[in-house]
Amino acid sequence: MVLTTLPVVAHTGSASEGFLGGFAHPIFGLDHVVAMVAVGLWGAFLGPPAIFILPVVFPLVMAFGGVLGIVGVPLSGAEVAIAASAAVLGLMVALVARPPLWIAAVIVGAFAIFHGHAHGAELPAGADAVAYFIGFVVATGLLHLTGIAFGLTVRWPAGRICVRGVGAAIACVGIVFLWRLA
Repeated sequence: MVLTTLPVVAHTGSASEGFLGGFAHPIFGLDHVVAMVAVGLWGAFLGPPAIFILPVVFPLVMAFGGVLGIVGVPLSGAEVAIAASAAVLGLMVALVARPPLWIAAVIVGAFAIFHGHAHGAELPAGADAVAYFIGFVVATGLLHLTGIAFGLTVRWPAGRICVRGVGAAIACVGIVFLWRLA
């Protein structure tokens, strides 16, 4: 199924304005979905305090990246970084990576800048920027919560295996995205 998917299309722009346009952007872009779910999974895998910090770092830094996109600050390699975010974050979950919290936060934050830049750069002309930002931050939070909810199954041996498997699948999706960009 992964090999037959369409190209990465989360960054084609949106005719929707305001909250719904911002909300739809991450929800309907598979590259955003898998990376944001992976942040929640990784946070759940790492446990407290990462389960709280990583899903807060991502939207905060993403909003900063969004502002950069809106004001037209160029950020080369954004599509590659977004695709790489799925591969790297998925691998972090699959390999049960346990770096110090600050390193995990830097990894998550670095990718969040690129995700935010994509959101901001594609703000539809004449759209309400504040409502659009609120929409994509809310959607991002819901995707993080989805990852956390599933990630909490790591308490049981079968859940641990499933979460690592989902991490591996997310990494594979990211690799396919990278391959398609090449």
